[in-house]
Amino acid sequence: MIEYEVNLEVDADIAPEFEAWLSGHVDDMLALPGFVSASRWRVLDPRPDPDRCAISVRYALVDQAALERYLRDEAAAMRAEGLARFEGRFEARRRVLLPA
Repeated sequence: MIEYEVNLEVDADIAPEFEAWLSGHVDDMLALPGFVSASRWRVLDPRPDPDRCAISVRYALVDQAALERYLRDEAAAMRAEGLARFEGRFEARRRVLLPA
């Protein structure tokens, strides 16, 4: 099992629209091969700028090979819709985590 974490900072004035879009996006991610589950979290600390909200999404994948397949074959297309719709209004940072 491997965790793929996406940390988002979103302009507060579009947060409701972004979060509605994100729900469907997470469902689309879970339909991809190798994705097992996802959880969404509101980030409290470190606290985002007052005009932003922070969200963390953690995806569990079956293994590193599934993540590599996603990054190679699907990631660009999956990221494109959010970028086209909200470009300049959010930032995304990603991490990959293994159980210790």
